[in-house]
Amino acid sequence: MKDIEFNLNSKDIKPNSEIKGTISVSYPGRYDGVVINTTILDSNEHIIYKSYNGKKISQNVSRLFINRNVMPENKAEFTAEISFEPTQEHEVKFRVSIIEQHKEIESQIIFAKYS
Repeated sequence: MKDIEFNLNSKDIKPNSEIKGTISVSYPGRYDGVVINTTILDSNEHIIYKSYNGKKISQNVSRLFINRNVMPENKAEFTAEISFEPTQEHEVKFRVSIIEQHKEIESQIIFAKYS
């Protein structure tokens, strides 16, 4: 198993639909947390993260850091949404990374389709 496993509930994303993701870390060393960066290719729009591990996020964030201290059993779940109406199909790049002392240890990338 890799040090980080990342999955999305669907790789076919529609406007205003809930995106759910799960992250599982098996990195044996000490790490600070995980960060999720998302890019909507060929667009200036952003994804908005709504919650992680059941905790609502009060401000709109387009990059999400989840501290290890709030990851029971080294697992995290998050929800997000993309709300703009696309005029074409976009590829969405999700990149989840393990962070240790401001350095990236390992990452995983998933591509999804937004239409």
